[in-house]
Amino acid sequence: MPKQLELFPGYAPPEPRIVPRSEHPISRRMISREALKVLYRLHDAGYLAYLVGGSVRDLLLGLTPKDFDVGTDARPEEIRRLFRASRIIGRRFRLVHVYFRGGKFVEVVTFRGPEDLEEEEEEVYGTPQQDAFRRDLTINALFYNIADFTIVDYVGGLEDLRRGIIRIIGDPDLRFTRDPVRMLRAIRHAARAGFEIEPRTWEGILKHREKIRLCSPYRLRDEWLKDVTGGWSEPWLSLMFKSGLFREIFPSYHRTLVSFPPTQRFLSRLLSVSDRLLSEGQLSQAEALALFLYPYLLAHGFGKPPSRPERPTREVEKRLLEILGSYRFCRELFEETLLLLSSLLYYRYFVLKGKTPPRKLTRKSYFPLLLRLSEIIFPREKEFFNLEVSLPKKKKKRKRRGHA
Repeated sequence: MPKQLELFPGYAPPEPRIVPRSEHPISRRMISREALKVLYRLHDAGYLAYLVGGSVRDLLLGLTPKDFDVGTDARPEEIRRLFRASRIIGRRFRLVHVYFRGGKFVEVVTFRGPEDLEEEEEEVYGTPQQDAFRRDLTINALFYNIADFTIVDYVGGLEDLRRGIIRIIGDPDLRFTRDPVRMLRAIRHAARAGFEIEPRTWEGILKHREKIRLCSPYRLRDEWLKDVTGGWSEPWLSLMFKSGLFREIFPSYHRTLVSFPPTQRFLSRLLSVSDRLLSEGQLSQAEALALFLYPYLLAHGFGKPPSRPERPTREVEKRLLEILGSYRFCRELFEETLLLLSSLLYYRYFVLKGKTPPRKLTRKSYFPLLLRLSEIIFPREKEFFNLEVSLPKKKKKRKRRGHA
């Protein structure tokens, strides 16, 4: 049997803050139907069933959660027996995906025990209290109890949420050393919500930032890609620079931005536009990534007005790999971004020369994306680098005269 342990030896944790339904804004109408089905089936079977993590935080902030995760004291095998359309995921730390129509699923996690016992091969389960204390940030450790519709707060997350504070749970030195990715998550939530990182957490980031290089490139890629394409990339860039984490994750890009300050301001301006369009649902992931990478290309030989029209695919790929090579991108996303950037630089020749682009380009299915990117990039490029830019005017369609 997996162990169930005290939070820490000799430690008596404080009583949780329980907020009744009358004193918080979360109603069941805000929770997805699929998550409610999972919560109630677990509850009706006699298990604890909580909405956990980011979904509770987002609901309290008035945001729509991307997904709803459920925490319970039921073990993975017990959860699996309750839901026929489910599957146990993971080897060391197992969780359950419960599937619904339309490709939807709800992730169900058994409450986990203290982090300092993770080294054991045996899976360590725990109480809601223990599970809360092993989460990364106080605002991510809030629970919504379906049994009585209360919010349960073991770590002071509600007060930090009210004050706009990002705080690591526990000792920053210990928590960042055990998992340096937590530093990126602190930066993310500060950028996303416009919150302030409290001093001990910030000092811990500055002290341990070099440890981020010890993390798997795949984990780092997944984390920073969320930030570049999430709609909060401009404040994220500012915090990443101030913390020194940008230098650790993108060393070549950092050197470029430091050695040529206009490029950094240009990047910040592009990300500001990217954030607005992403929040309006008007920008794809590849377009957002292209906006993030374009200033790097501009500073590495592509900023000069081209002497002839050509698509510099190989040269662009080489430069992109200087930044992205170690992160092993999804091939489809990398190739789509490469196509957009190399085609944009090809199109840029005609814009700078005031010429009409050839039909072989304008007929491409991705040409509308190039137009949108050029309308974002080229006027701002002129502002920062004093280039003469004349975007082609959109042709007005002539009305056909009717025949008698």
